[in-house]
Amino acid sequence: QAPLRESGGGSVQDGGSLRLSCTVSRSVLTTSTMGWYRQAPGKEREFVASVTRGGSTTYSDSVKGRFTISRVVAQNTVYLMMENLKPEDTAVYYCKIFGLAYWGQGTRVSVSS
Repeated sequence: QAPLRESGGGSVQDGGSLRLSCTVSRSVLTTSTMGWYRQAPGKEREFVASVTRGGSTTYSDSVKGRFTISRVVAQNTVYLMMENLKPEDTAVYYCKIFGLAYWGQGTRVSVSS
C-alpha cells in the first residue's frame, strides 16, 4: 500500500485557487516533516513548502505569501492551499514524506492566462 495519496489538482485561470491534499497514516503525520514539491514541464523537481511535526513551515520564495501548507492530524492529511495562482505554477505537484525515498504519482495543476 502506498504511504501517501495526493489529490486536488485541476485547471484554473490566472488568479484562481486550488487546495491540494495528501493523505498519510497518523503515525507518519505525527512523526515526520511533510512537504510539497513540483515539477513543471521540462524542468527539474523543486521544493515548494514543508511543515514539521511541530507545525513550523517553510516556503520557496516563488510561492511565499500565496501558498499555505497545513497539517490536520484528525484528518491524517497535509494540505497545500494555493491562492493567486499564476501560469508559472503549472506543474505536477508531489507530496513528500521527508526521510522516505518515495514519490507518488503527483497531482497535476494547470493555470491558464
